[in-house]
Amino acid sequence: MWRRGFSSSAGCSNALKEKKWDALVIGAGHNGLTAGAYLARAGLSVAVLERRHIIGGAAVTEEIIPGFKFSRCSYLQSLLRPSVIKELELARHGLKLLKRNPSSFTPCVDGRYLLLGPDKDLNYSEISKFSKRDADAYLRYENQLENFCKLMDPLLDSPPPETMQGLSSFNDRIKNNVRKSVFWAHCLRSALSLGQKDLVDFMDLLLAPASKVLNNWFETDVLKATLATDAVIGSTGSVHTPGSGYVLLHHVMGETDGDRGIWSYVEGGMGSVSLAISKAAKEAGAHVVTSAEVSQLMIEDSGRVNGVLLADGTRVHSSVVLSNATPYKTFMEFVPENVLPDDFLRAIKYSDYSSGTTKMNLAVDTLPQFQCCKLSHPDAGPQHVGTIHIGSESMEEIDSASQDATNGIPSQRPIIEMTIPSVLDKTISPPGQHVINLFIQYTPYKPLDGSWEDPAYRELFAQRCFNLIDEYAPGFSSTILGYDMLTPPDLEREIGLTGGNIFHGAMGLDSLFLMRPVKGWSNYRTPLQGLYLCGSGAHPGGGVMGAPGRNAASVVLEDVKKSFN
Repeated sequence: MWRRGFSSSAGCSNALKEKKWDALVIGAGHNGLTAGAYLARAGLSVAVLERRHIIGGAAVTEEIIPGFKFSRCSYLQSLLRPSVIKELELARHGLKLLKRNPSSFTPCVDGRYLLLGPDKDLNYSEISKFSKRDADAYLRYENQLENFCKLMDPLLDSPPPETMQGLSSFNDRIKNNVRKSVFWAHCLRSALSLGQKDLVDFMDLLLAPASKVLNNWFETDVLKATLATDAVIGSTGSVHTPGSGYVLLHHVMGETDGDRGIWSYVEGGMGSVSLAISKAAKEAGAHVVTSAEVSQLMIEDSGRVNGVLLADGTRVHSSVVLSNATPYKTFMEFVPENVLPDDFLRAIKYSDYSSGTTKMNLAVDTLPQFQCCKLSHPDAGPQHVGTIHIGSESMEEIDSASQDATNGIPSQRPIIEMTIPSVLDKTISPPGQHVINLFIQYTPYKPLDGSWEDPAYRELFAQRCFNLIDEYAPGFSSTILGYDMLTPPDLEREIGLTGGNIFHGAMGLDSLFLMRPVKGWSNYRTPLQGLYLCGSGAHPGGGVMGAPGRNAASVVLEDVKKSFN
C-alpha cells in the first residue's frame, strides 16, 4: 500500500486514471470524506469522487444570494461523533462550534412563550410559567434521556455484530463469534446497570409513540409539542407513530464540546464541517475531486468490484469502493443488473425513502420581532439564538399537519423550525442583515393538488409558511430579500437524497442497527465483493454524525489487512 495526494480540483481525470487506487469513495459528503480521511491515515491511496462542483453533500455552505451564505440542507451540529472530532483534529483544521443558549424558543399566539436551554434555572423558571409539576419533572426527564444516550454510545462508534457473510476461514469465524459475544455481553452489562425500571422505560421510549412518552411525563401542551418536534424531524410520521420515541432519542444523543444534548451553529455554515474533514483527509494524502460524477460500478468477471466509470467516460480502478450515496442509488443505479441477489435488491427497492421535508433558506434585512416578547428594538435577544418553533403549540397541531401530508397535500399549517445562525455567526451575512433557515414539515414528494415543478405552486406554499410566521412575528414577510427552497424532489435531484429523505432512508425501528440498510448486511459490507456502504443509509443512521464513515473505514481496513496476510 502507498500514499499519494493531489490537490482538490475539478476533473483531474488523468491523475485518476494513472494508477489503481487502494480505495475509491463515491460522494464527498461528510461521511464519505470521513471514510476517506481514515483510510488515507492508514496509508491507503484514496480518491473521493464528488458529483457536484462543491464538497459537503447535505452538510454544505452555498452563497445562493450574494453576501448570504446558507447552510443549504443540514443546519445544526451536535451529532458529529467526539471520536471523529478528536481523531481527525477538526478544530486544528478550522472547525469552530458556536453554542446556543438558550437553545429553543416557542412563541404562542396567546402572547405567552417558552424558552429552554442548558441553563437548568432558566428551564425551571420558564416551564413553571405553565406548570410547576412539569418544571419539577423536566430535570428528571433530561437525566433519564442522558442515561439512555450513554447506553447508546458504544453502539454508535462500532460496526454492528453482523453474522459473517460468504466464505471465511475457521479462524475468521472464531474471531467473529468471540467479537459478537463480547459485544452482546457489554450490551447486557450496560442494560443491567440501568436497573429494571429504567430498562423498561428505555424499551418504552424505543417502541412507543413520542406522544405517549411525553404525555406520561408532562401536562403542558407547548412543552410537549416543543420536545415532540425532535421525534418527527425528517420523517413522514406523526407524534402518534409507534417508534417515534427513538427518533426523539436520536436527536438528543449528541453533544458540543462535551456538553450532552447541546446543539450548535458552525462558524461559516455546515460546509465548514465538511471542509475541516476534507482538510484532514487531504493532509493524510487523500485526493478529493469535484465534478466527478459516477455513472456505474465496474465489475470483474470474478464478481468483484474493479472501480467506477465516470459520466465523462473516465475509468477509475480500485478493488475497494465505498459508497456515500443512498442505498437505493448505490444498488439500483450504480450496480449493473443481474449482479446482486434478488432478495437483497427487493429489500433495498422497497425500503422507506419517503420524505415530508422542505428546507428554505432566507435572506432578511432585519430580525423577526415576535409579538409575545413585547420587544421593539432590532437587536438580537434570547428568542433569536436557538431553534424557534413555529406552528407547534400542541402535539395535536403536529399530528394535524402530518395528516394533511398523509392525505397527499402539503400541511395547511406547516410545522416550522426556524434558526437564525447569523445572530452568533457574523461571517455569513452582511452587517445588520441575517440568514434564516426554515426546516418545514410536512410536504409530500408528489402532492395531489399540484406539482413542485410549478413555480406558482411553489410560491403559494412559500407564502403559506411566511404567513404563518407573520402570525407570531407581524411584518416578517416584508423583511425577506430573497429565498432558496428545496422540496423533496429538489433534495433528491440536487443533493442525491432518494425521495428527499434526509437520513438516506427512514429511521424506523425496522430500519436501524442490524436491519440498516437491510437485515443481514448491517456491517457496511454488501453482497458485491469490494463494495461497502459508508453513508447515512448504513448504521447508525442519519444526521451529521461521521459514524458511518468512520465505522465503514474500520471494516475496510480489517478486510484489506486480511487480503495482505
